[in-house]
Amino acid sequence: MTYRLTMIDAVNFRRTPWKNGGGTTIDIADEYVSGAVPGDWDCMIWRFGRTPITTPGPFSNLAGIERMQVLVQGRGLVLRTVDGEIDVRLPYRPVRFDGETKIVSELEDGPVEVVNLMGDRNQVEIDLRVLQTRSNLVLANGIHIIYAPSESCSFAISGDLQQLETGFALRIDTDDDIVVEGSVGHAVIGSVFRK
Repeated sequence: MTYRLTMIDAVNFRRTPWKNGGGTTIDIADEYVSGAVPGDWDCMIWRFGRTPITTPGPFSNLAGIERMQVLVQGRGLVLRTVDGEIDVRLPYRPVRFDGETKIVSELEDGPVEVVNLMGDRNQVEIDLRVLQTRSNLVLANGIHIIYAPSESCSFAISGDLQQLETGFALRIDTDDDIVVEGSVGHAVIGSVFRK
């Protein structure tokens, strides 16, 4: 079993304007095509980040991108589409949608913050899950970002205890299945699998 851990300090996060200019996202980890400027929406392979949504409004058109999102602060986020709503009202319940879906956000109870995972569906598959106290998750061959959005948390990776302070992230690159066991607190895990 082979895996590599890389701590991602919050001071290294990058702030990037949304593609439609309606807000700012905080990039925690990402990958772009060779030679691209980091943050270039048109050259993204995948990105994992945190976004405050302070006013309702349209989402950026990200055609060709698979998107997942989970609420980590606040309550009452609803994503309106022509086919109905995507319910993101409660924290720690990930949702999935296509980047080309026309969406307008609604805030039923004030500003919120979400964690986003996006991936070019021609190059990667993505998953976004929540690690909680006494939960076990299997992480398959790929790249995994464990992020502590609202509280410090601890967990074991194949039996080795790890601690993440609030706002920090840990990248895991693995070429085999590993088990992560939640011990204390909530963490969000974004997973990226190359096609």
